[in-house]
Amino acid sequence: MILFCLGLHTVIVRRNIIKKLIGLNIMETSVFFFYISLGYLKEGIAPIRVGGAEPARMVNPIPQALILTGIVVAVSVTALALSMVILLYRQYGTLDVDRLMREEEKGEAVGGGEV
Repeated sequence: MILFCLGLHTVIVRRNIIKKLIGLNIMETSVFFFYISLGYLKEGIAPIRVGGAEPARMVNPIPQALILTGIVVAVSVTALALSMVILLYRQYGTLDVDRLMREEEKGEAVGGGEV
């Protein structure tokens, strides 16, 4: 919960787009931690059925697999977002959200030129 609030605070307060992306990644990570903690069993064993292992003591592998998929998607989305941030910086010469909004309202780019 603390990590999620820290990420949310970063997204809301910071004006730099890269810092906002870092805040989003912190929020994603906190959700991953929370979801993994739901599958935790005290003294749980790996879900490999060998001999007399009790199924009730085995941890659920589904949350782990889903989170692994979520991490892959999060990394891909972050890479795409960072490439868009690079394009924004080349076009406008800044990553400050307020300045970008003012430039957009004016309708003129500082960097000019094709990307």
